[in-house]
Amino acid sequence: MEISATGRLEVRITAADVGKRVSVRRLNDPEAPGEKFTDTVGVLASWDEGVLLITRKSGETVHIPEASLVAGKVVPATPARRRGPSASYEELAHVATRAWRPVESERLGEWELRAASGFTRRANSALPLGDPGLPLPAALDAVRRWYGDRGLPAYVQTATGAEGTQELLCAELERLGWVREVSAEMWIGALAPIADRDEGAGVVLSREADEAWLGRYQRKGVSEVALKVLASGPSVWFATVPGAAGGAPAAIGRCVVDGRWAGFAAVEVDPALRRQGLATRVMAALARRALDEGASAAWLQVETENAGARGLYAGMGFTAHHAYHHYRSA
Repeated sequence: MEISATGRLEVRITAADVGKRVSVRRLNDPEAPGEKFTDTVGVLASWDEGVLLITRKSGETVHIPEASLVAGKVVPATPARRRGPSASYEELAHVATRAWRPVESERLGEWELRAASGFTRRANSALPLGDPGLPLPAALDAVRRWYGDRGLPAYVQTATGAEGTQELLCAELERLGWVREVSAEMWIGALAPIADRDEGAGVVLSREADEAWLGRYQRKGVSEVALKVLASGPSVWFATVPGAAGGAPAAIGRCVVDGRWAGFAAVEVDPALRRQGLATRVMAALARRALDEGASAAWLQVETENAGARGLYAGMGFTAHHAYHHYRSA
């Protein structure tokens, strides 16, 4: 907290600091049990009618009455990473969208409208990476029309928690009645340590998702559109650990190599065979292939409530870079 030369806490932020990362301390309700003060760090998304709206790294929004402030200051962006790869949000957003391409897309200024017959929100949402070329309400109307013409709900994918992310846009979407349905995180890490964790023995790599691979994939009844999305990307590899007696595979995975990046997805293991190192083996085999193609860094997306996957990836050296969210038109 900001402390003056006299030792008193001071509020050193104003409405002019909207859009900056801030740290504030507020006084809690004296009638409520618990701590007297609460500290909040995040992007100051708005300061209207005596209420501050701060968006935390996770995307959670916090409303703070101006009258409850006892201290506040602008703070630097998140410190530079001390291990693993460094990357901007914009770089990762472009890498991620190239790894999971829609079957149809159209530009709206610097936004990309993406559609794939409803197969995953990532391939059926607007990706706002700049100026849409219209005032925001008009741009959102255009998004609704575009998806409505295709019989799809209108989604906008946003991100929070890193330099250059979209806390202000999130606040505006919520103010305009858009509802956040899903949140997850983008994690990144060094690629070589993943390859070194296991020899990847018994893992079959292929350029196509064959019937066996699809037999383990969690999304059953995959359509032709879904197959196109799965096969999209600069250099796509599918990994399979064969199952017993010709049954469904014991484990599968997907990796897209794109320059220095290798993106992992669809790492799935037979529930009866979990905690036997199969996911690690799949990722190690894919990582070795990605290293052969010149990649050095890795990324993946993980849901916030998937504790098992988060533990696995943290053990491999991955750390969270930013959170991303899908907002649906009300």
